[in-house]
Amino acid sequence: MCGHPEHGTRCLTTTRRTRRLPRRVEFFDGTLNCESEIETVRLFDTTLRDGEQSPRTSFSYDDKREIASILDAMGTHVVEAGFPVNSDAEFEAVRDIAAATETTTCGLARVVDGDVEAALDAGVDMVHVFVSTSDVQLQDSMHASREEAVERAVASVERVKEAGVDVMFSPMDATRTDEAFLYEIIKAVTEADVDWINVPDTCGVATPTRFGDLIGSITEHTDARIDVHTHDDFGLAAANALAGFEAGAAQAQVSVNGIGERAGNAAFEEVVMAAESVYGVDTGVDTTRITELARIVEEKSDIPVPANKPVVGRNAFSHESGIHAAGVIENADTFEPGVMTPEMVGAKREFVLGKHTGAHSVRKRLEDAGYSPTDAEVRQVTRRVKDYGADGGRVTVSVLEQFAHDAGVERPEEVRA
Repeated sequence: MCGHPEHGTRCLTTTRRTRRLPRRVEFFDGTLNCESEIETVRLFDTTLRDGEQSPRTSFSYDDKREIASILDAMGTHVVEAGFPVNSDAEFEAVRDIAAATETTTCGLARVVDGDVEAALDAGVDMVHVFVSTSDVQLQDSMHASREEAVERAVASVERVKEAGVDVMFSPMDATRTDEAFLYEIIKAVTEADVDWINVPDTCGVATPTRFGDLIGSITEHTDARIDVHTHDDFGLAAANALAGFEAGAAQAQVSVNGIGERAGNAAFEEVVMAAESVYGVDTGVDTTRITELARIVEEKSDIPVPANKPVVGRNAFSHESGIHAAGVIENADTFEPGVMTPEMVGAKREFVLGKHTGAHSVRKRLEDAGYSPTDAEVRQVTRRVKDYGADGGRVTVSVLEQFAHDAGVERPEEVRA
């Protein structure tokens, strides 16, 4: 699957980076089957292309270079740098990312000569060509027949292969495409020697079982490698991507924080950590930079990360409930997954004080702040914290210190003084 050496393309399976610390992948005794259904997980990041298509989002040239550099350093397998034909600025960004990164870079192109040539001129390692295949999109968006779609798809694949560059083909809106026609166009581009078939759930209507069945069927109609692109309209994007892997896909298209068209795409961080921690697959991605990357994309995209966002939300490793916090203080595995820790994603665990806080959390926060409270003082401060939280107050460090002062709690250094 390597590109022609004269064009500077690189083998997609080359291992380039040292892995971080070993992962914790053992499940505790329970109901889950620990035998993984997945052997290999590759990540095709489309933050800079589909992610940038989020409404009201636009990355500058410098933004794109910075995000691409981090994705590259983390070991992301493919970075879709953009849509080169879109503008001169977009072309320059894609070209410069392709020249500056070690990873495989990809440029998007419609099945139009000008698009394909722009992507090739940008020097990418892979060209991702796409055409609508569902009847609704062919008739009311592309205004073309099925026959025209097949002809254009084959011609575009052949042009990219002629240039010695890897090519991926996407039958857009695959999950709403007539099944027989979907297999017809996949067979046609397979005969044209396509390298990758991407199966896009363009409008997010797939469910994991149905999507897995579709991927399994497609593998019987092509010898190209399978990639999946899932949207989150019903909150199923990550689950569908993983179902694709279970059914034989080698790669999934993801975006950081799940940004993208409408409700977005399968989230980079969710797919990586589910693969690593739940399925026990070594993706080759440096997961310790996930939180850092999420914060940068949050800033550059101007799309806030919800507090309850899996993996990278500020509540992902935070605890307020007294029962949960007490258990986690004793052993973090009690009320966290156990196979994913904050350290694995470059985050920190936090004990939040509020209405639901118990004495264990209050004692720990006081001790972390340098106090040595008695049991009675802990109970008194805990009551103040609960009342303050019930009234809607946010218990910051300064508020906690005031409660401690009011309760007469002293720090050891204050006693010595």
